[in-house]
Amino acid sequence: MIRRRPKIRLTEADRQQMRAACRFNAQLLDFVRPYVQPGIETQKIDQLVHEYTLDHGHTPACLGYPGEHSAYPKSSCISINDVICHGIPSSYELKPGDIVNVDLTTIVDGWHGDQSETFIIGEPDQVLDLARDVTQVAFDSLYAGIDALTPGCAVSVIGEAIVKLVQQRHPGFGVVEKYVGHGIGARFHQRPNIPHVPTRQSRQDRLYPGMCFTIEPMVNTGTARSQLDPHDGWTVRTLDGGLSAQFEHTILMTEDGPEILTLTEDGPQQGFKF
Repeated sequence: MIRRRPKIRLTEADRQQMRAACRFNAQLLDFVRPYVQPGIETQKIDQLVHEYTLDHGHTPACLGYPGEHSAYPKSSCISINDVICHGIPSSYELKPGDIVNVDLTTIVDGWHGDQSETFIIGEPDQVLDLARDVTQVAFDSLYAGIDALTPGCAVSVIGEAIVKLVQQRHPGFGVVEKYVGHGIGARFHQRPNIPHVPTRQSRQDRLYPGMCFTIEPMVNTGTARSQLDPHDGWTVRTLDGGLSAQFEHTILMTEDGPEILTLTEDGPQQGFKF
């Protein structure tokens, strides 16, 4: 059987499908937003994600996604404190002072919407300055990467902008290199990779109108290095036990520049201060 390569540059009809998929994805995040509070188990958040998605006739993309050792067992990724990404929802109850990333990918009529947001749990006096700082830097670096985009630009402008901002704000913070953004559309993950630091390949790859992709910088309070949990084969933690924060949007490159497809109504907008 011949496998067809995924469509990288979308037609106008395809773009409308992606816009619809991402609108639902943003709607889903706004739905679960009020529940991300102290005392809730992360598996309860996942249950809400799962039920809301199915109730609207759509599909959680993460559930059953194939991994190196096992399929992903939940409908969302929820990553707390030192977990960089792919945290598996569990009986853990969120507590004041935690930072928690909620990462949602949904399939709507065959098209994928993907985004994530880091929440700070508790009142301001319950949160360490370091936790707030890494959350702010991760948020601002996402928009630095988006603002660097122009039609036909090299992918590397994203990583250059992100690294510059992080180094200016907190020279001791690390930008994760191993886990990257990605092309997205009818497939969850496709070309091109979107690293958050400049690489040889990202200097060669270009972002032309019609291409859809995610930008999802992961910023650590210490080393950028990570370790994969050997037991579940999914959870990725900081190597030094430091905190990690992440924000993600799905972006469509248009003839006029980048269009953010996953903007929420109730979440933080560009320029927000945590």
